[in-house]
Amino acid sequence: MDLELITLSGTKINENVYEVMLPTKDGEISIFPGHEDLVTVAKPGVVMVRRNKQDSDSQLELFAISGGIVEINSSRVRVLVNEAEHGEDIVEAETQAALDRALQLRDAASDQVELEKAHQLVDRHAVRLKVADLQRRHRRR
Repeated sequence: MDLELITLSGTKINENVYEVMLPTKDGEISIFPGHEDLVTVAKPGVVMVRRNKQDSDSQLELFAISGGIVEINSSRVRVLVNEAEHGEDIVEAETQAALDRALQLRDAASDQVELEKAHQLVDRHAVRLKVADLQRRHRRR
């Protein structure tokens, strides 16, 4: 099936894959060729891509995504998000520092708008840190 991962800055992936696992508002779902039609809301989290049926879990390709929309039919998965970052592009130490700064902003927020922006940053960097950790573990295998 074809996977399209599209962000505001362009297409991150547009390839034929075997399986896509992604976070939705109703929980994590796995999509295989022949999946029934579905439109759902993606929440911030980890998208995992298995390119070939025989690929092991250590060969999964990982992406950190912001929330968005997912369109699924029997031959295509289209994920439309504001941001998506490939696991190999995330630097764990930089992401941890960014998360620490976001937590400081959250704690220092003086109004609801600042607090909401800080929560969005915390969520974004927490997801990126999770992907970096998973990426590191997969490289060890």
